[in-house]
Amino acid sequence: MSHYLAPSRKGQASDFIQRFDPRFWTVNFPRPMMASVIAPSPDALRVTCEFHHAGELAGLIWASEDRADHPLLAYETQADYAHCVLRFRWRSGGIVPLDQPNGPTLTIEGRDAAGTQRAWYVRLWNYAAGAPDDALITLPFSELQSGYGLPGEPIHPSAIDRMFVSLVPPGYVPGSTDPLPQRADGWAEMRDIVCWGDRAMLSIGDVMVPPHGVGIATAYDDAFDQCPARLVRQIEQLGYRGGQADEVVHYVGMSHFFRLEPGEGAEAGRFLAEADGTLCEPARAWHQSFFAALAEVGLTPILSLSYELFAQHCPAAWQQLAHDGAPARTGWDPPSALLSPANGEAMAWLKAVAAQFVALAEAAGCAVKFQIGEPWWWVQPQTGALCCYDDAARAALDDPVAIPDMRVPLTPEQTDVLDRAGALLAASTAALADHVRAAATGAAEVMLLAFTPTLLDPAMPDLKRAALPVGWAWPAFDRLQLEDYDWLTAGADGARRAAYAQVQQRLGYPSDRQDYLAGFVLNASDAESFWPRIDAALDEAAERGVPRRFVWALPQVARDGFVRLPDHFPEPPEDTDMNAFDDVSYPLALGRDAQVSTEFSTSVAVTASGHERRNALWSDARLRFDVGPGIRGEEELGQLIAFFRARHGPATGFRLRDPFDFSSSGMTGTPAASDQVLGTGDGQTARFQLAKHYGDQRRIVTRPVAGSVSVSVDGVPTAAWSLADRGLIVFDVAPVPGADIRAGFLFDVPVRFAEDRLDVSGVSFAAGEVPSVPLVEIREETS
Repeated sequence: MSHYLAPSRKGQASDFIQRFDPRFWTVNFPRPMMASVIAPSPDALRVTCEFHHAGELAGLIWASEDRADHPLLAYETQADYAHCVLRFRWRSGGIVPLDQPNGPTLTIEGRDAAGTQRAWYVRLWNYAAGAPDDALITLPFSELQSGYGLPGEPIHPSAIDRMFVSLVPPGYVPGSTDPLPQRADGWAEMRDIVCWGDRAMLSIGDVMVPPHGVGIATAYDDAFDQCPARLVRQIEQLGYRGGQADEVVHYVGMSHFFRLEPGEGAEAGRFLAEADGTLCEPARAWHQSFFAALAEVGLTPILSLSYELFAQHCPAAWQQLAHDGAPARTGWDPPSALLSPANGEAMAWLKAVAAQFVALAEAAGCAVKFQIGEPWWWVQPQTGALCCYDDAARAALDDPVAIPDMRVPLTPEQTDVLDRAGALLAASTAALADHVRAAATGAAEVMLLAFTPTLLDPAMPDLKRAALPVGWAWPAFDRLQLEDYDWLTAGADGARRAAYAQVQQRLGYPSDRQDYLAGFVLNASDAESFWPRIDAALDEAAERGVPRRFVWALPQVARDGFVRLPDHFPEPPEDTDMNAFDDVSYPLALGRDAQVSTEFSTSVAVTASGHERRNALWSDARLRFDVGPGIRGEEELGQLIAFFRARHGPATGFRLRDPFDFSSSGMTGTPAASDQVLGTGDGQTARFQLAKHYGDQRRIVTRPVAGSVSVSVDGVPTAAWSLADRGLIVFDVAPVPGADIRAGFLFDVPVRFAEDRLDVSGVSFAAGEVPSVPLVEIREETS
């Protein structure tokens, strides 16, 4: 299946939105406060806040440049607000009101008439009519003035980068880190939003990609600052819908969804997740809106909850510890902690959280689908120390012997600890699954997600005893979900394939009960190399019989402009695949007079002095053939016509044996496993493309003759490989670093008819004149 990366919108479908459309505002704030923004109607937005410190401030943001949406769906960048007017009804509660010092203020960031960066502060009360908590506000940008009172300093409206409305709690003290006497719950609404004047409408991308059979994943920690309607618009319009793709994996996160309470004792001064698992009101309001928006377009959320919690807000007793007391920490900055499966309070917290999300999904009319996301006993990446030594785990495992390094051979006593820890982990996930099913009023589908690069790390062969326990074997869960993006993006195909086999042997889930998550691209600089691998992995999973596949995750899809296309997009005439290929050979033997031409494409510019500048446009030659001279008699002519019609002329490719060059050994010799260099092993790469070298030039071979291929590693023939599509050699285990990979083979040329018509004259043919039947080589994509 094809894909591409769209850096911008160039001629694709567009529409218009009113400037300041509620769906496209965002919210930002400092930790540990929480806030969210939703669009309850087409002309309204609502912000919900929970404040914990006197100096916390939330900003409700409108940006002149859309950096959150996919490039094909983004609104146009427009920084000129001159002669534009915004009007809305303001309502608020639990925050400093409009008429008070530090009340809602519009901060405008941009450039003055001289182009110097600066900011202006527009007090909204100066432009309001009504009460301090319920007023009609009109903002004529060409007349706005900065300052507490009027008259003030005029703003420059023609170069505004972004603006935001500030929301602060009662008792606000700028810059203060002092805790409030108690949590402050605040909210604000902008209703009846209308904009008029110059540039009151913005062009916006309105691409609608047809359904392509793949689902999407997202996470609240990545999207808490956006309106849910904005996310759902992207999900739907980028084709992540319909059939097997009518579900959205939604990780509820590890840092923003829970309500906080002040710590006690040793935790004094910190805010910890409330022990009863209560959701904070911003998260509750956001998820109500998100689930309802998904249901409205026929999508269902898969609620994903992990054993991971932002370390800053995680009670110390809940955390996994190594044998020396070091806490389990992920590599994120700031890091998250891992919850101990043995700790009753931590597991009760997870169950309470799960039940609340189940209730929210059901209230929106969604079926209950729940993912237990990556539950594991953590291993410290730096030391290899297993983290199953918190007080609760020590008690449950009967004072286990220490395992300071999982990367060295273990004693029987240590592997016994792993087995018991695995059983404990399996019991905790089973209890969470049972709790979800009990919380649902109807049926609930419960899934488990496992990350194979960690659980089946070859450097820690025994880790699976604890982190991929046999207690997870089918049918412990309704579905098993796998992700392997570390190996996928690194090209470690041998490790990926070996892991699939290990998981299947160990857990035994039928292929139709498995899902696959492909991704993700952490850094935009890797987009060009990583997304093709992700796209190919989605197709590979389908070939393995995995019906439900997901892209992880929406933020990277939007950032990099990833577009996945269905098999027939755009729809060719008569339902013909524009890249179709019939894996059949040209049916006639080529005569001695058949013509073969090798061509390059070179631009030659002749200067006024007669000198030439030449530029080779192709890195490899392309072949052309004329097979007409090979036709012998009317019977073969009939075969040619039938073959031409079956291929729809040039619409469908096929194989052709070049009579002068079809072997890896010389041109026509008998192939041997040492003929052609395919590459050098690096310990991770398991896929190598067949190729033939002509001096320094490398020719990709995509149509080898299957039974003719032989492979060697460091000069030793091997059978530990398979032949995939397009001439790809896939080793069972990635060759070791420095290994010399070679192969021998026979091959055909992928070709098509060069023209839409086939001219045959009966009189000329009878007189011995053969028709011209030109063919042209096809450039085939390789993974």
